[in-house]
Amino acid sequence: MWELLWANLPQHADKTCLVDPDQSVTYGELARDVDVLAARLSHLGVRAGDRVLVHFRKSIDEVTAMLAVWRLGAVVVNVHHQWTADQLLYVAADCRARAAIMPASVARSLPALDLPPTLEHVVVRGSVSVQQPDERFSQWAPGMQVSEAFSPFRVESTALAAVIYTSGSTGTPKGVMLTHRNIRIGALSVTEYLELNESDKLLSILPYSFDAGLNQLTTMLLVGGTVVHQPVILAAEIIASAKRHAVTGIAGVPPLWSIIVRYLMDAPTELPALRRITNTGGKISPDILRAMPKVFPGSKIFLMYGLTEAFRSTYLAPDKFVAKMGSIGQAVPYAKVFAVQAGKGRAKPGEQGELVHVGPLISLGYWERPEETAARIRPCPELAAEIGNEPVVWSGDLVEVDADGDLWFVGRMDTMIKTMGFRVSPTEVEDAAARTGLIQECIAFGREDPDRGQTIHLACTMNNGGDPMALQAAFRQTMPSYMLPSRIFLWPGSMPRISSGKLDRPGVIAACGSGDIATVN
Repeated sequence: MWELLWANLPQHADKTCLVDPDQSVTYGELARDVDVLAARLSHLGVRAGDRVLVHFRKSIDEVTAMLAVWRLGAVVVNVHHQWTADQLLYVAADCRARAAIMPASVARSLPALDLPPTLEHVVVRGSVSVQQPDERFSQWAPGMQVSEAFSPFRVESTALAAVIYTSGSTGTPKGVMLTHRNIRIGALSVTEYLELNESDKLLSILPYSFDAGLNQLTTMLLVGGTVVHQPVILAAEIIASAKRHAVTGIAGVPPLWSIIVRYLMDAPTELPALRRITNTGGKISPDILRAMPKVFPGSKIFLMYGLTEAFRSTYLAPDKFVAKMGSIGQAVPYAKVFAVQAGKGRAKPGEQGELVHVGPLISLGYWERPEETAARIRPCPELAAEIGNEPVVWSGDLVEVDADGDLWFVGRMDTMIKTMGFRVSPTEVEDAAARTGLIQECIAFGREDPDRGQTIHLACTMNNGGDPMALQAAFRQTMPSYMLPSRIFLWPGSMPRISSGKLDRPGVIAACGSGDIATVN
């Protein structure tokens, strides 16, 4: 992965590579800073194959950290900046991370917590100031230099490059393992169908802990373009930044497009440099889709679909946007996708089936979860005549095929909640709610929402004398913002159960939709 940056040095060493709100770096400067940090990590004993957490708000520092880890042949585990300290430490323990790189603002809270024994080093960007001396903490200070020439580690293309943690059906996040080959071919694929080149300047809003966000960075490194970081997710700020930096592309998820399009409908803004906009992470509501060509005149609109386990999957060519508004299109370059009906075969035009993905973009599966990997990535008997025993990724998403072979997303085949571009397990929300100590039992579920994709609802039975306002306050302290329930149902008495003793989830969810259960908004 680090070669994506170094390949630019002969021609683009003095070209701007990354732009933060308060600074920018050229390709040459970034390469120098990467080697400074890589040398520091090497001195601490980080070696090829070690997992290293990267935990930053979107920034030049974040990219520098990821590339430094790759320079050593180590594995990047990028943890979203909104994740709490408990979530961060869960990931550190699960992947047995040897080191973590983070800003001082996050590191200050760690000494009071029980760090996993494998986490030998916490490299702090900025001043190391902990209440109790801890030899595991060291500084990555501005202006540090490499004392001698740094020799990078060259890995095989099939080696593990990154572990991206995403919520699983069990409620605890699980890590999807991506190889260098997965990520590089993903960059090649997207570069090809978006027709990206060195003149492009992409506005980076999606997090690098999200495969689509990471792909924005890798495509620009591949072609020698520029990435403009946009850490503030406010429509007015996004549009102002896009205009100020003359960006040529903006990528988003449905909730983001909802706020941007509505802002532009009220405050039309010319963006003459903008060539394309792209969507991934779910369906955009019809009213926003219809408004997109009006607020982005002259820009190509790409509707895309992907899943972390297969990195990138499909896209709808922009010349089909008007005729097939909402379709997720067909396979991206270097991949094959099919809609499969269990026990029957490929879905015919007008029929529905589960989307499966084949090709070099398929991940290695889930970190140290062989059974879950085997359940998600396995051969498809229905496609044996076409692809033999080649493994496919079973997406769990239901799609419909039209007469032209374009696919239309129908819905999830499981209970996962997709909100604000994040996949959230109901069990994950329920576990966080239980940890407040204010409730006896609860059930989390999603409801369709035109702006967020889905909103999270929670039905709960509170402890005697429990204060719903205190529960909401506890949620805000312990949950990232995207996981906060937008509506809380106060269940009277004990929740119903099925014969096995488990809570009657369908019954509770149905009752919450009847309007008979008191709510806290």
